[in-house]
Amino acid sequence: MIDSTPESVRALFDRIAPIYDPLNNWLSLGQHRIWKQMAVKWSGAKSGDTCIDVCCGSGDLAQMLAERVGNGQVVGVDFATEQLAIARQRVQNRHLTLPITWIEGDALNLPLPDNHFDAATMGYGLRNVGDIPRALRELQRVLKPGATAAILDLHRPTNPLVRNFQQWYLNTIVVPLASHYGYSNEYAYLAPSLDRFPTGQEQRNLALEVGFSTVTHYPIAGGTMGVLVITK
Repeated sequence: MIDSTPESVRALFDRIAPIYDPLNNWLSLGQHRIWKQMAVKWSGAKSGDTCIDVCCGSGDLAQMLAERVGNGQVVGVDFATEQLAIARQRVQNRHLTLPITWIEGDALNLPLPDNHFDAATMGYGLRNVGDIPRALRELQRVLKPGATAAILDLHRPTNPLVRNFQQWYLNTIVVPLASHYGYSNEYAYLAPSLDRFPTGQEQRNLALEVGFSTVTHYPIAGGTMGVLVITK
């Protein structure tokens, strides 16, 4: 089991980079694409906008944003160099011409100017940062007044039956499958990360505390997922 320090989390995502996409696709039965499209829609991004995808990982959410903004601009930021390498390679392999700039950077200290972006997304990143209020504050800083961020992540369901199913799924499907690829320890972090992650209501409160003017949390997939939509 890894610890939750930034260095350990960065090392974890570098190690799992080769299997991150195929394993996520298999484990969600392809549904993660639908959830990410929901986040892009709720971000309010539109043609011509300048957008940011924080904790962009292997880049699929940033690509969805880029397709939506057309002649706009998307910045994908992540601190895991191996994930960024895969993100760049995926765009090249598909021979896509997309307006994406990939930047190595920390969600807690974004190397970007204030009041710069028209919209933002984050997929499966907030749960893994070392300081959630600080990450929200950084998002608030780089967004333009009136701009919106949509944050997608795994959640602890409030329904006890769904919660029990989630625990069973993680223990009997996710970790054994990851173990098959030699990554059992890396994926065993999921359960404790969910236990630490604030509930939807707690996330709303944190977003208001750091200065967002409007906050909404949408539970999806029976509460096993959620999207926090926050407007500056």
